[in-house]
Amino acid sequence: MTSTPVTTTPVTTTAELPAATVGELMTRPALQISDDVMVDTAMDILLGSGADHALVRDDEGRCAGLLTRLHLAPFQARSWYTERTPVRDVVHDRAPFATADMPAAEAAAVMRSRGLDAWPVVDEDGHVIGLLSL
Repeated sequence: MTSTPVTTTPVTTTAELPAATVGELMTRPALQISDDVMVDTAMDILLGSGADHALVRDDEGRCAGLLTRLHLAPFQARSWYTERTPVRDVVHDRAPFATADMPAAEAAAVMRSRGLDAWPVVDEDGHVIGLLSL
C-alpha cells in the first residue's frame, strides 16, 4: 500500500487577517466648496449636484468640515441672511477627521458615536485626501 502525500492549506481565521485601514476603504471626495461660499450658493451647489454633502475647505485648502443638506435646512427660506452668511458660520461637522492609517473599525465606531454617514480623511497637513462612508 502506497501512501499519497497530502498537502494541507492552513486555515486563516478572521482574527489573523490584517485589519483594513481607512485608506483602503476611502473614496475620492466628489464635491468640495470653500468656506467663504455663501449659504445660498452652497444650497444651490448641493441641490444642483444631487449630493447629500460637500467637503468644506478653508482659505489654505485644508479641510474645514463636512456640510450636509441637514445643516442647511434652517436656511431653506432663503432670506437676505442666506445671501450674506458664509458656510464657515454655519454649524457643520468639523475636526477631528479620520486619517488614512486609522483602523477602519475604529473609524466606524467614531462615526457611529458622532452620528456621521461620511467622514473626511485628511493627510498630516490637514488636506483632504478622501472620504469614508458607512
